[in-house]
Amino acid sequence: MNHIQADTLTEWLAGIEHLHPRNIEMGLERVGLVRDRLNIRFNCPVITVGGTNGKGSTCAMMQVIWQEAGYRVGLYSSPHIHHFGERLRINGQAVPEETLVRYFNIVEKARGEIPLTFFEFTTLTILQILADAELDVVILEVGLGGRLDAVNLMAPEVAVVTNVDIDHVDYLGDTRELIGYEKAGIFRRDKIAVYGDYDPPRSLVAYADEVGADLRILGRDYQSFCEEDRWSYVGPSRRFDNLEPPLLHGNNQIKNATNALMVLEAMQETLPFDEQAVRVGLSQAYLPGRFQVIQQTPLVILDAAHNPHAAAVLAENLRGTGKFNATYAVFGAMSDKDIGGVIAPVKDDIDFWHLTALPLARAATTEMLKERLIAAGVRPDRIRLFDSAASALAAAKMDARKDDRIIAFGSFWIITGVT
Repeated sequence: MNHIQADTLTEWLAGIEHLHPRNIEMGLERVGLVRDRLNIRFNCPVITVGGTNGKGSTCAMMQVIWQEAGYRVGLYSSPHIHHFGERLRINGQAVPEETLVRYFNIVEKARGEIPLTFFEFTTLTILQILADAELDVVILEVGLGGRLDAVNLMAPEVAVVTNVDIDHVDYLGDTRELIGYEKAGIFRRDKIAVYGDYDPPRSLVAYADEVGADLRILGRDYQSFCEEDRWSYVGPSRRFDNLEPPLLHGNNQIKNATNALMVLEAMQETLPFDEQAVRVGLSQAYLPGRFQVIQQTPLVILDAAHNPHAAAVLAENLRGTGKFNATYAVFGAMSDKDIGGVIAPVKDDIDFWHLTALPLARAATTEMLKERLIAAGVRPDRIRLFDSAASALAAAKMDARKDDRIIAFGSFWIITGVT
């Protein structure tokens, strides 16, 4: 068994990547043993957020609203865009690198001979930091699935599943019913569970009934209404009218905001908040790579859409941004993703494709992406290949006119590569 000896954050992250022979190893037994050795306990409510898409945005909005209401909030999310420290925020601020290094040492000593994946080791580290931080509420974003994800070590007061669609089929199953069961695994007996979409899988509802969770479903127990450029939230006991759209762009962000407000309402006896905190929080919550506009002329948009559900949302958002002469795509993807399913919803909205390699072994090659595009009916003369996302975006900017637009999407690594 290898043991890590490192002094810097970079050295630690490199060492942690090689502790386990697999990048992903589902299950809670190994990581649970280390948690117990560390005696990780929270003295504040925990909110766990899972789902196929929309997790990060929902977490970001809850974080800022609660901060605006005067609470100390811890947030764990993944993946990061540029720096590992982006995964952990305490009152919106990243912790210093020396803090991460100090806690990495603590976890390394506690694990002994137990092999941990990168996600498990870093999750334990972040949970320990949050447990020691004297917080009022902790928000934990699920990394993969729910039932067997390391985040599920901590029992939540409220558990959210934003939606369920097909993704990570090798680990979660290839149907919404199988995936819904895995994601519902974060629900707890006698605690509120939130499903943030209109069509919950039967397996998710059945799991909530089996464990005795108090399930709240969007459209049945709470909802939102849009009127022109304003919207309203209507929950079991609270209502907010004439709200401005969230700072985060995209039609789906009102749904994410609605789910965030349902959680805040569920926690209002423990964490009271007022309407002003809601309005200010929604106007300030920010998350990179979620239909993020980084340039106006020509319009350049970044979106981390990497599965068919997210691509369908992206297509809807593209159609809502007005008329453009032509649309250029900077596109890269992982080979284990449903690449054809990502291409299908957006291909009719894109005129030219700039395909890019990504700096991971499991990334799809540009030739593979090209084959998928041609199979989907895209003309070969509309496709160009590039070695990096930055060079692909630079070429797209050179090709595009001021009345064109560019959308860079397909992976979080695209966002990393162009910003």
